[in-house]
Amino acid sequence: MSQQLPDVQAAQPDVTVGLNRVGVTGVEKLVELDRPDARPIVLMAEFEVFVDLPSWRKGADMSRNMEVIDETLEAAVAEPAYRVEDVCGDAAERLLEKHEYTTEATVEMEAELVTRERTPESDRPTQGTATIIAGACATDEGTTAEVGTRVTGMTVCPCSQGMSASRARETLADLGVDDETTAAFLDRVPQAGHSQRGHATLRIESDGAPEADLDELIDVARESMSARIYNLAKRPDEDYMTEHAHANAKFVEDCVRDMAEGVVRAFPDLPDDAVVTMKQSNDESIHQHNAHAERVAEVRTLREELDGTDVPADD
Repeated sequence: MSQQLPDVQAAQPDVTVGLNRVGVTGVEKLVELDRPDARPIVLMAEFEVFVDLPSWRKGADMSRNMEVIDETLEAAVAEPAYRVEDVCGDAAERLLEKHEYTTEATVEMEAELVTRERTPESDRPTQGTATIIAGACATDEGTTAEVGTRVTGMTVCPCSQGMSASRARETLADLGVDDETTAAFLDRVPQAGHSQRGHATLRIESDGAPEADLDELIDVARESMSARIYNLAKRPDEDYMTEHAHANAKFVEDCVRDMAEGVVRAFPDLPDDAVVTMKQSNDESIHQHNAHAERVAEVRTLREELDGTDVPADD
């Protein structure tokens, strides 16, 4: 007769401190997103799955819990879904039901989405990529969900561009060019500025599921930078991107502000208490450090700021 092994995981720990998140990371699953009148999108997604652990329980039982997590994710991804945040929300709610000791279950997901695009000048077909971010947190009070994206683009520094414009103005004056012609030239020909590859992250969180279309989210994030970039670029495309970026020079702070404006413009139906996270990180080309800016705010706050209702009037 085999001896029953003690359940060490359910014992009281030596240090009775509760933990916010215990679980697994790096769980890979295929996720299929249905689309009306189009083929489904198939993603290779990586999940992180957590539950909270009370102070009186030693462990979450990783081996047994992994079996539960795998069954939960398999069930979630097997159901027809149109939004990635719904997949995470379904899994989080299933996980909460299966754990008697937990009060909160969290499921987070990232996947690479391949987008079909055309180059801006040569009009050649090409492909781009965007990272999809989704997540959900389920409690007895309800489920909050998050959807977002991380994309890459190009930015140009307005400060260095301003110095180039000043030098060009002095050079044209030395060559005898009049001020009016100089001003017209500088207005039509953007001057050099140091450029960098930029990384924009945009996420929206709300109760239930955010009413935010993923394609529009990606567009808002990409448009927040000086210029989009493309995997394929013939010489006319390279010239277009360079000229467009220099005509639209932005600081890292400008990118975050433009993301905020883009969210308010693109998603007028978002509830006031939806939380928007906006981050911009630039890989500096002439420095060894990088530049970073971010903002986290409720939609109502962004709407008020963009309406100017919270901006002090000039004396």
